[in-house]
Amino acid sequence: MFPHHREREQPIFSTRAHVFQIDPATKRNWIPASKHAVSVSFFFDSNRNVYRIISVGGTKAIINCIVTPSMTFTKTSQKFGQWADSRANTVYGLGFATEQQLHQFSEKFKEVKDAARLAREKSQDKELANTALTIAAPQDLSDDLQSPPVMCVNGPEDKLFRSQSADITLSSEKERIKKMLSEGSICEMNLEAELFTLQDSNSKLVVALHEANANVEQWKKQLVAYQEETERLREQVADLEAHGGHGPSDLLKDELTQSLEELEALLKAKDEEIHILQSKKTDYHEIERDRDQAIHRLREVEMRNSELERRIQNTEQNLSNSLEDRDRMDTELQRAIEILDIKIFDLNDLRQSLVKLMDK
Repeated sequence: MFPHHREREQPIFSTRAHVFQIDPATKRNWIPASKHAVSVSFFFDSNRNVYRIISVGGTKAIINCIVTPSMTFTKTSQKFGQWADSRANTVYGLGFATEQQLHQFSEKFKEVKDAARLAREKSQDKELANTALTIAAPQDLSDDLQSPPVMCVNGPEDKLFRSQSADITLSSEKERIKKMLSEGSICEMNLEAELFTLQDSNSKLVVALHEANANVEQWKKQLVAYQEETERLREQVADLEAHGGHGPSDLLKDELTQSLEELEALLKAKDEEIHILQSKKTDYHEIERDRDQAIHRLREVEMRNSELERRIQNTEQNLSNSLEDRDRMDTELQRAIEILDIKIFDLNDLRQSLVKLMDK
């Protein structure tokens, strides 16, 4: 099944982003669907002419959305975009590391949406043609294609019971197999998306290594040329010293010696640059790994900042509610004090009346 699935559905674009879903209760707040950046890929089903957006976290499908012509991807900020999926009754949001990644995803979304529209138009034309052929077909052919009866009238009743039990068992077995295949397909799509991303990164690294190798080769050629020039100048100096000339020859000897020293200094500098390039070449993968770790830590800090902002908003809301409750309690307490003052005044009047009555 898996090889057939791989031939049927292929990744056409992949990137990495933080995935969010709209809160179904408020329809305003975003709920993180992934703890860190995950692969978000466009897949194309050549048999059904269907485009899908898939993102898998572990063994769980975070996004499994069929692209339709009515969908629209909206950029809400420099690094964030969203679109609505009416079938899943939700809104997906993607947070990218750079503005360029957001632009690439937006352009690919438009391209896939136009392709989905063309595929739907072709499918509708094909369905209309099939409908016309079905209407024109003779009625006897449809009668011949009817399914045979499920059971024989003359058969015993226990055969019907056994047939129903077998159908139930077969149906449950089919559901179990479908579930297993679905889980396997999700894992396979995750691996294909990761492979697509790794291939893209590998191609970029290969280009960078080729450039570094070309620079090293260029420096080596220059080094050989400088070495040859140095040897030639040394031979000239040796010839001059052997002849033991004076006057103008001494001046020429001084100039050649100075040129030789300059070339040796330049040769030493180029040699150091070659060593630096070679060390950079060996440390290239470590630098890439450190950069990825730094980006990962930066994204985790951004996630923690978002969580802290959410907590601050909740704390402010709780504080506002507490202040409202305190104001309400103050009002009720003031009302109770006023009622108590009235009662005390009435009791005072009653006491004075009793005193007067007792005096009489």
